[in-house]
Amino acid sequence: MTKENLILLADAYKYSHHKLYIPGTQYIYSYLESRGGKFDETVFYGLQYFLKEYLSGVVFTKEKLDEAETMLAEVFGRKDVFDRSRFEYIIEKHGGKLPIRIKAVAEGTVVPVRNVLMTIENTDPECFWLTNFLETLLMQVWYPCTVASVSREIKKVVKKYYEDTASAAAFAGIDFVLNDFGFRGASSVESAGIGGSAHLVSFAGSDTIPGSLFAKRYYDAPTAPGLSIPATEHSVVTLLGEAGELEIFKHILNTYPTGTIACVSDSYNIFRACEEYWGTALKEQILKRDGTLVIRPDSGDPVQTLLKIFSILMDKFGYTTNEKGFKVLPPQVRVIQGDGISYSSIPGIFEALKQAGISAENLVLGMGGALLQRVNRDTQEFALKCAFAVVNGEAINVQKMPVELDATGQLRTSFKKSKAGKLRLIKDNNTFKTVGAGEATDTADLLHTVFENGEVTLSYTFDEVRKTAAL
Repeated sequence: MTKENLILLADAYKYSHHKLYIPGTQYIYSYLESRGGKFDETVFYGLQYFLKEYLSGVVFTKEKLDEAETMLAEVFGRKDVFDRSRFEYIIEKHGGKLPIRIKAVAEGTVVPVRNVLMTIENTDPECFWLTNFLETLLMQVWYPCTVASVSREIKKVVKKYYEDTASAAAFAGIDFVLNDFGFRGASSVESAGIGGSAHLVSFAGSDTIPGSLFAKRYYDAPTAPGLSIPATEHSVVTLLGEAGELEIFKHILNTYPTGTIACVSDSYNIFRACEEYWGTALKEQILKRDGTLVIRPDSGDPVQTLLKIFSILMDKFGYTTNEKGFKVLPPQVRVIQGDGISYSSIPGIFEALKQAGISAENLVLGMGGALLQRVNRDTQEFALKCAFAVVNGEAINVQKMPVELDATGQLRTSFKKSKAGKLRLIKDNNTFKTVGAGEATDTADLLHTVFENGEVTLSYTFDEVRKTAAL
């Protein structure tokens, strides 16, 4: 892939900071954390992509510098903000490679909020301004971390309802319960790749092929970690109109006589489709298949629609009762709900099935925009802040500690209070804890150097990330 011009990948105001840092500044050390948010813990994932794609190797060249100088003169309308000599120094002294050290917790690690996840510092005192110049790009790690966290939290919900209602044999299929349908709803192909691979940290079902591409390209996945099946869409099913829906359904079964296939069935009347077509006219063909038909509703209230569909299908196809006392359709028939699926709606759906005596193993889910797009940096309150500096040879612990007014007008310390000093991440009695660089020195630091002076120094495979993040 062609690398973007890194010299232009910062917020515009940062180009003035080389002048605005106090004279004598030599080192700037900053850290990344999730300050709180929707979930109590965060999956750290995705930094390796940004290191390999944007930061590694020769990233500053004369040609890129020329392009940046022209652009930034237009942006600022003045010549005293952008200083090309700062970048020329890196090109001449470091061959265009970044004199930066980045330490981070192992990818896939699940860390409680308000702990250090990553640190960044300059290794050449002339490049003190470079540390936080890279904040804009590196902060985007919030996105894969957040998607990976959402997927993992959903897996917790799925696992709970499997433990409550599913047979022991069904647990092998948990990795395929949540399927990524989010490619078309993502903001870009890159977002689909980054977010799609983040989902695959916890699940294996996906229609977002860029997710698998990213896992192979940047995390050395030996094969595509996102798996899919043949499936219809409305353009396939509605081709012969309402009167021809049954004929289309039969054609679908004939086309794939074995294996798992999915068919959207709400083009006209999902309940008629389940009762008269799948459950009567095509019943024997379905039950004789070596494989599973997955029936997909795509409209209506998910809970009410699913309860009625399962009632019809169990009446038509019969069911067994598993060892936990919950009903299970024959293995040739399952249902996928891909409409209205989100972290907030999933528990209610599975709880309704449980109350109706229906095992969770009958249902799989597809999640689109809510998985890859309905997240932002504030979902987990990500921030990157300076915590330490060296000015004229003097080490300084740096911290911000805002006071703010609450809703009643009372003063309080803001949750945006930052940490001070160089940091380490340790495990104390099996609990993650952020400490100062000089504290608990007999306990291993879980932050490892992953990037130094232009080179990725430690990589993780996708299998390693999955194992680290596993429930």
